[in-house]
Amino acid sequence: MHFESPIKRRQSRQIMVGNVPVGGGAPISVQSMTNTETCDVDATVAQIRSIVDAGGDIVRVSIPSMDAAEAFKEIRKQVSVPLVADIHFDYKIALKVAEYGVDCLRINPGNIGNKDRIRAVVDCARDKNIPIRIGVNAGSLEKDLQKKYGEPTPDALVESAFRQLQYFDELDFHEYKLSLKASDVFMTVEAYRKIASQIDNPLHLGITEAGGLRSGTVKSSIGLGLLLMDGIGDTLRVSLAADPAQEVKVGWDMLRSLKLRNRGINFIACPSCSRQNFDVIKTMNQLEERLEDIVVPMDVAVIGCVVNGPGEAKEADIGLAGGSPNNLVYLDGKPNSKFKNETLVDDLEKMIRQKAETKEREMANIIAKI
Repeated sequence: MHFESPIKRRQSRQIMVGNVPVGGGAPISVQSMTNTETCDVDATVAQIRSIVDAGGDIVRVSIPSMDAAEAFKEIRKQVSVPLVADIHFDYKIALKVAEYGVDCLRINPGNIGNKDRIRAVVDCARDKNIPIRIGVNAGSLEKDLQKKYGEPTPDALVESAFRQLQYFDELDFHEYKLSLKASDVFMTVEAYRKIASQIDNPLHLGITEAGGLRSGTVKSSIGLGLLLMDGIGDTLRVSLAADPAQEVKVGWDMLRSLKLRNRGINFIACPSCSRQNFDVIKTMNQLEERLEDIVVPMDVAVIGCVVNGPGEAKEADIGLAGGSPNNLVYLDGKPNSKFKNETLVDDLEKMIRQKAETKEREMANIIAKI
């Protein structure tokens, strides 16, 4: 299961968010956003670190006030991950956090004010070499567009986007990425497809306000999955009413499933049935919990019986096929060991960690020779 992704990605220009390239063929970065009170510096820093530990490449922080901007100054000192400041309504907040080392400014021109205020933000961003994310959202369209279309539509989102892009082009500022988000999957997908064929700027994907952990994951996976399959998207954020670290994990699961990026263990596991020779669900729950810290890409198959077990196991780095009296374990596609049910999880964890260490050394040696 090591074949390359067949997805042909859309060609886009590249911007840099801190040290993370976005667009231009760079790996699709995974983002999340803090939901702590930004003025609580300790809590916000702790959450940023948990997002990074989960695999977050970029973290967005809401800056709703000047007090939050001052807190951002302290937050910036304590973390190294690229930070995006989320700014609405008050353009002066954007100017302030630009002084404090922000890596990207997220603004919605529809609510940031008149063109003079947008120009002030753009001039500051240009001077400090800070990219901008232009965020168009179905919930905050310009009033005249709401009147024109009657309700949010894909065309309304695209028209709003082109208004902003035209002004940014007039200002000769091109270091921006764009998002067109709605909570409706169909609207979001159609809007991104329309804009993707007309511009070459990097696109930030997301289904806004997708829902809770389960429903939001499903909705986001459908919408973002369709776009990613089309080759559209340079960075993504899964919006869930849940722990932000969960957003990152879901994002990585999407990219891993489409073979667009690899990080950590790709588990192949059967849903279990009466043929299982060990408790597949319990085993999987324990393995996923114990092995979250492994970031080396690898495939691990956990199959409860011999119907599909050997076939799946031969394609994985490590594969388990349920058997009686003992379960057969494959290493690199070949039978290697037999594990008893009583110590199955402990034995598997040990083998997986050993394999991860081996792969890590191999990768380090390859990099050293380059």
